[in-house]
Amino acid sequence: MALLNDLINLNLTDSTHKIIAEYIWIGGSGMDLRSKARTLPKPESDPKKLPKWNYDGSSTGQAPGEDSEVILYPQAIFKDPFRGGNNILVICDAYTPAGEPIPTNKRHAAAKIFSHPEVEKEVPWYGIEQEYTLLQKNISWPLGWPQGGFPGPQGPYYCGIGADKAFGRDVVDAHYKACLYAGINISGINGEVMPGQWEFQVGPSVGISAGDELWAARYILERITEIAGVVVSFDPKPIPGDWNGAGAHTNYSTKSMREEGGYEIIKKAIDKLGLRHKEHIAAYGEGNERRLTGRHETANINTFKWGVANRGASIRVGRDTEKDGKGYFEDRRPASNMDPYVVTSMIAETTILL
Repeated sequence: MALLNDLINLNLTDSTHKIIAEYIWIGGSGMDLRSKARTLPKPESDPKKLPKWNYDGSSTGQAPGEDSEVILYPQAIFKDPFRGGNNILVICDAYTPAGEPIPTNKRHAAAKIFSHPEVEKEVPWYGIEQEYTLLQKNISWPLGWPQGGFPGPQGPYYCGIGADKAFGRDVVDAHYKACLYAGINISGINGEVMPGQWEFQVGPSVGISAGDELWAARYILERITEIAGVVVSFDPKPIPGDWNGAGAHTNYSTKSMREEGGYEIIKKAIDKLGLRHKEHIAAYGEGNERRLTGRHETANINTFKWGVANRGASIRVGRDTEKDGKGYFEDRRPASNMDPYVVTSMIAETTILL
């Protein structure tokens, strides 16, 4: 095993200019990440200069067997925390050989919205709070929970410390540092209300980069849990009953909201979101109805309401924003399994373009 680790950790820069590029894309379920690696002749930092690639879409539920080729377009580059050196992770989206985005390519439509002049002028910032649950590998039960049983009730676990309150911190800290190494704008981590549940935050990120960074952070988390022998779940309600669900609260502001008088712009934006509540809910993640019950720090899925410092609202405005008369707001509706390309672009579309 020592020799294997030595080989895995070989520094290629000592012997070659070639690098390894791990191409990453989203599979047919909309949540399953796939990746494969290729050798490139030299280091590269511009995704536009990377070669396109292809894969068998019939094996990912994205193409029929008789016409299975799907083309990967490189869109964002991050440093590879697993291979180190000049090696890279490449976030891609997927197209037909004719150049049409395949149905599961949500980045393409999002990029169109973010490239709209009115949206670009507003420089939309996002901060996404990604909650997730760590599960024991063979029994699909939260890490730290007794097999077939339950821990003590919620209360001591949120931001808790100690072997009886925090389960999986080694995975969480490894992920935190790996994201920083990769160049992801990860801004923090914390233990969540349900034991075995954690959160990391990505942002503030501008426009389409919020989606690129969150998907890269999810990929790195999946790879680290693979190494650790645990399973990460993005299910919005992994355990039924009196346990918190998992969301992806999305903090948002525009240039106008961040300037003097921005609070009035925020209130108008919230009114617009309320008018499209059903459309947003439909796009905010599968199984969200199990989470948005009006309990456990959520608003009921059929109700739209907002408030200052209200964690039981659909939209929460912070006290500092109210006090300063400018700032940002938090959309608390997105589920942990939401597609950040869909959510971020939809918020921009509703609040800026409609």
